[in-house]
Amino acid sequence: MERITMVKIFDTTLRDGEQTPGVSLTPSQKLEIAIKLDELGVNIIEAGSAITSKGERESIKLITSENLNAEIASFVRALPVDIDSAISCNVDSVHLVVPTSDLHMTYKLRKTREENLNDALKAVEYAKNHGLIVELSAEDATRSDLEFLKELFKMGEELNADRMCLCDTVGILTPNKAETLVKNIKEYTKLPISIHCHNDFGMATANTVSAIHAGATQCHVTVNGIGERAGNASLEEVVMGLKSLYNINTDIESEKLYKISRIVSKMMKIPVPANKALVGDNAFSHEAGIHVDGLMKNTETYEPISPEMVGNRRKIILGKHSGKAALKYKLELMNIGLSHEQFEEAYSKIKTFGDLGKYISDVDLKTVINEVRGVTLEKKVILDELTVLSGNKISPLASINLKFANDCNIKDNIREASYGVGPVDAAINAVRKALSGVADIELEDYNVRAVSGGTDALIEVIVHLRRGNEVVEVKKAHGDIIMASVEALMDGINLLI
Repeated sequence: MERITMVKIFDTTLRDGEQTPGVSLTPSQKLEIAIKLDELGVNIIEAGSAITSKGERESIKLITSENLNAEIASFVRALPVDIDSAISCNVDSVHLVVPTSDLHMTYKLRKTREENLNDALKAVEYAKNHGLIVELSAEDATRSDLEFLKELFKMGEELNADRMCLCDTVGILTPNKAETLVKNIKEYTKLPISIHCHNDFGMATANTVSAIHAGATQCHVTVNGIGERAGNASLEEVVMGLKSLYNINTDIESEKLYKISRIVSKMMKIPVPANKALVGDNAFSHEAGIHVDGLMKNTETYEPISPEMVGNRRKIILGKHSGKAALKYKLELMNIGLSHEQFEEAYSKIKTFGDLGKYISDVDLKTVINEVRGVTLEKKVILDELTVLSGNKISPLASINLKFANDCNIKDNIREASYGVGPVDAAINAVRKALSGVADIELEDYNVRAVSGGTDALIEVIVHLRRGNEVVEVKKAHGDIIMASVEALMDGINLLI
């Protein structure tokens, strides 16, 4: 096999994300994601399908007008009207998708092989005549007749198509089959081969990496592996798998992967699972005593790469499985020193909480430490007043009044007001607005769950806040979701200031 030194990343987040049930992005949101993908180092961004709607075309035009470094593509069928819509959006290329399995041709297109091949080649010629880069993509390639695939790609190459793509549309590939398919196609075309894998059997990443190993030089991926049904190959998993396991490089700046993962998650309202590879909150979290002991001696004992490589961070979780090494390491990370007696008392309290099924957050740990030290922690910022207005004929509005401790050198209270998409959002926006000139604190994550049932349920809110390189997690329970959210935010702010 020829050595691959650089793989191009073709990102389909914008199109595949919107084909995920319940997801709809505004043009400004799509533009923001496209800009972040470009900054990440993505080579080709599929901005959407121009034929879909007027709104979709507006979104694509917004993106092409930014003059990003990435090539901007539009998904098109083998129809002149689709290609004309893409041209009107000033895209650089078209992802020209042609169903190639007998199943799709018979039941979806209701065409013969000859009719479908003729339409596909006419579309390639039409797009090339209009100055577009053409990626000729075989939909359902992995259930297609190999000879028909070869014929399509060979004739597409003769018409000056620029790239060929093999689509595993229903995710039935296995790694060994992916390698075999790519090697077979490489014998019949000199053009770059791309791979597009779906995750129906959980093997999209493995199949994509195997296809690259076999000679494909481009892969289709999505942030967090979002997409129809079970999703697509995950950008972060493919990039880091290639880099760390195969020494195959891409242009992706991997330290930005965690950040864009959270941006896409927030905009598409699709949570990142805690156990998601590389960018999940548990990806570099450790609780078991034997694991933490190994980490203290050498982080490579229980981490295949450093979390900083993907912009994530190491977390030491304290609970009933934690040993003294975990507490010691956690205190070192927090730059906190305790006497032997204080350490033993703190450890005993933590084990007691753990046996009760309680997870020890950063706030809980600092509370325990202050208890064993006999210290009362003075809050730097105090919530004096919160008023929230909301209703079916009013935009949610929150006003807030904050007081500050004497050593903050802020004599006057700060009052601010802010709107939001809901009362909780308005309240949090008001707090952040009030503190914008005092401390640059970023809300990284927000989650809420009902601890009990009924309309008077106890609500637990979990927030992750960042100030510079320091991140804290705070949990707060309350009968009022607005107060639970604001109190959690205030506790985290006081920890960080």
